[in-house]
Amino acid sequence: MTALDDNLKKAEAWLERFRRDGVLNQIGGEAMPAADGTTFETVSPIDLKPIAKVAHGKAEDIDRAAKAAKTAFRDWAAMPGAERKKLLHRIADAIVARAEEIAFVECMDTGQALKFMAKAALRGAENFRFFADRAPEARDGRALHGPGQINITTRVPIGPVGIITPWNTPFMLSTWKIAPALAAGCTVVHKPAEFSPLTARLLVEIAEAAGLPPGVWNLVNGLGEDAGKALTEHPDIKAIGFVGESRTGSLIMAQGAATLKRVHFELGGKNPVIVFADADLERAADAAVFMIYSLNGERCTSSSRLLVEASIHDEFCARVAEKAKRIRIGHPLDPETVVGPLIHPVHHKKVLSYLELGRSEGATIAAGGGKADGPGGGCYVQPTLFTGVKNTMRIAREEIFGPVLTAIPFKDEAEALALANDTDYGLTGYLWTADVTRALRFTDGLEAGMIWVNSENVRHLPTPFGGVKSSGMGRDGGDWSFDFYMETKNIAFATAPHAIPKLGG
Repeated sequence: MTALDDNLKKAEAWLERFRRDGVLNQIGGEAMPAADGTTFETVSPIDLKPIAKVAHGKAEDIDRAAKAAKTAFRDWAAMPGAERKKLLHRIADAIVARAEEIAFVECMDTGQALKFMAKAALRGAENFRFFADRAPEARDGRALHGPGQINITTRVPIGPVGIITPWNTPFMLSTWKIAPALAAGCTVVHKPAEFSPLTARLLVEIAEAAGLPPGVWNLVNGLGEDAGKALTEHPDIKAIGFVGESRTGSLIMAQGAATLKRVHFELGGKNPVIVFADADLERAADAAVFMIYSLNGERCTSSSRLLVEASIHDEFCARVAEKAKRIRIGHPLDPETVVGPLIHPVHHKKVLSYLELGRSEGATIAAGGGKADGPGGGCYVQPTLFTGVKNTMRIAREEIFGPVLTAIPFKDEAEALALANDTDYGLTGYLWTADVTRALRFTDGLEAGMIWVNSENVRHLPTPFGGVKSSGMGRDGGDWSFDFYMETKNIAFATAPHAIPKLGG
């Protein structure tokens, strides 16, 4: 029996409960179908066969979940931070204990390769541990002295919050948004993406089995136009944390306006990787390839625009093309697979349309360029590199969200910065140069919320994560997460008599 055969056997055993029972909502500590009994199917991108029927939650289900979160909020917010810390660590321990199950289910549901998903559950556990350790200090503030006055600030949890997570790496991203909300003392209504609902169900089960009180974390599956809209409009939900595409972020902002909801958006990206001739070219090529072709190119921080100094452009692109051609495409549970099938036929069709668009715009295909053959005949796409690209082309301006890289030459630093900033997006940037002063100048001028110099995306959890322009607003990570999930209060104490204006006598 091969490693793939063995992994498939395990995955099928873990998927059997979903095939039998479906994917239920979780409201007030109880697993339940949608109020109207309707369902939708989730399909595997490997072979397009249905995996399970999913509860199709709508406004009534969201209302139940929001009320459950509101009821649970008082006691959860009042729980000492040290107690929340212990509970969140128990959730992290339980995630680690089921890490293989989580990874295998996620691979089958999303098409992501086990090579990367094997670590996703462990990263999720680390997210819980990181914010658990900060829970005891979440309410801490500052003492600010003024003339005859001392001010003391504190923070309190904002209330029940809505979390809407995307279909790419859904388990890890759910923990990234939900763990700080719980650590801050908020209760949660979670709506996962309809394309990949399975591990969200596992996650809430794990949390409640670890001792999380009923109603603190509620799960409602559904579509954006019904469950999502109801969540963003619900008056009991005080804030919305959303990860997804920029257009949906605009809709959420409009839907939440009537109830003055606080919003935090991590949206799309068309991120540049800028390579100067003095860089370590082999490391830069490896990093560029990793950041666009790992995770099937389905991530907001992918380095989808390759800007290369003209003197090394052809040589560097040849290196990248050669690496792209050698990438292993296959079944996501095969340990050797790097690129698996894209998430869903709808997205598969979109990415393939951009490959045709690139041809029609006059770009040259240096690697890939079409549908790939893969086991099961599902949503496979070849890792693709376009050269001869101009920054005015749609393939260079629009987020493709697949394993597609566009290369553009630049003549000098000024042109590189102009090209890098000539985009609606501003999530990340990657700069490769041996010149430290250039790195300082360039990063100061680069319009992006996060920039890595001589590195791929290596996350440090205390640092701020988020973008500018159409890539979002707000920051996750470290204390920045608590700023979103908590309200800051200031209490001023007079320390000496002061003149009080006398009115009316």
